[in-house]
Amino acid sequence: MPTDILIVDDESDIRALIRGLLEDEGYTIREAADSTQTFAQIDASEPDLVILDIWLEGSDQDGLAILSRIRTETPDVPVLMISGHGTIEMAVTAIHQGAYDFIEKPFASDRLLLLIQRALETARLKRENAELRIRADGAADLVGDSAALSSVRAILARVAPTNSRVLITGEPGSGKDVAARLLHRMSRRAEGPFVVLNCAAMGPERFESALFGGGAGGPPGLLEQAHGGTLFLDEIADMPLETQARIVRVLQEQRFRRTGDGAEIESDARIVASSNRDLQSAMEQGQFRQDLFYRLNVVPVGMPPLREHPQDIPALADYFLDVLARQSGLVRGTFSQGAIAAMQAYEWPGNVRQLRNAVEWVMIQHSPNAGGEPFRADQLAPEIIMLPRASGANDPVDLMTLPLREAREMFEKDYLLSQIARFGGNVSRTAQFVGMERSALHRKLKLLGVVAEDRQESRGP
Repeated sequence: MPTDILIVDDESDIRALIRGLLEDEGYTIREAADSTQTFAQIDASEPDLVILDIWLEGSDQDGLAILSRIRTETPDVPVLMISGHGTIEMAVTAIHQGAYDFIEKPFASDRLLLLIQRALETARLKRENAELRIRADGAADLVGDSAALSSVRAILARVAPTNSRVLITGEPGSGKDVAARLLHRMSRRAEGPFVVLNCAAMGPERFESALFGGGAGGPPGLLEQAHGGTLFLDEIADMPLETQARIVRVLQEQRFRRTGDGAEIESDARIVASSNRDLQSAMEQGQFRQDLFYRLNVVPVGMPPLREHPQDIPALADYFLDVLARQSGLVRGTFSQGAIAAMQAYEWPGNVRQLRNAVEWVMIQHSPNAGGEPFRADQLAPEIIMLPRASGANDPVDLMTLPLREAREMFEKDYLLSQIARFGGNVSRTAQFVGMERSALHRKLKLLGVVAEDRQESRGP
């Protein structure tokens, strides 16, 4: 696809001069004379590069103000500043605010072309590096060997060779994006692109141009970019209803039209969607189309929350220690058994994403530990080690106000509940760890008034 460049200058002859030069080089050119036209062009479709004049006569905002907004709203778009009244101070200010470079009018054609090539290449490398960081972050596989994750892997392995659409549901941070990338990697489309649209992060006014493209001569949309690969619609419940209707037609007809363009384009992108919301409730409330739900929900995949497979925490924590050590240069370290036990007893409302952040926090705060000692439980983040007490009290000082017998019972109750949670409700494994006979542990739990469902560990599907 031709590279799309937006030229912003209040002088029409300057715009015409640059347009002629760049069109001869094969670039697709759009123009704007002021801030209003500039933002309208960017909202219609995001350009690959902006050439921006600092002084814009008759414009509501000057070039530096426009630059500031571009860096905020579309930070991946490189901006090349131009001016006929430039100074060293002005150039420094522009680059400090995020411009790729600054060139003074009148400029030599070969220098302008060289700066454009370098800016585009830099932007391309940044995109590639971002993708590599995502892959290094563990997006290629699900870490852990619990029955819950083994079941998810089995479903993905069965559906991956087909072109069936998949709807992945689960709490925030549970790994829906990881499952989508694993599905793509195992599919026959693995050599094709994996394109992501985060529906929760996209403003309604830019949705359709981002997804379907910006019309004739404009850059392709994400659906077109995903041709031959996979389009992952992350948090599909946040997609506007109007766009949902267009997606339904795409899924039905396997073709679409760019925004503002009558020509039809064939679509060969596998659609994978995710949601952390209850789509049934969203449909009942009129916030999600029923016909879209049934087209997406061909193969449902439910990602379990981390609290339902705490036996995977040791492998996950070890994995994140490796990843973060490579990325940050911090000393890798290890976790003590006590720290692992504390993490397994925690509820993890933010799921695997929160666990990753917790591992990073420990590495920053306590790495390297003195003498290379493992990270201890008391070095974990405060919200992890301050577990809610089974008795309803939250302040450990309460123990000091109780007689010995009551304090001992409170401690035993909290301790045993934490260990049972650590082993996923498996009383047999809990008894083995704490050094009690299974029947004796059942009697102790009954004496303490604890009702525990004895879950037997599954060996997978």
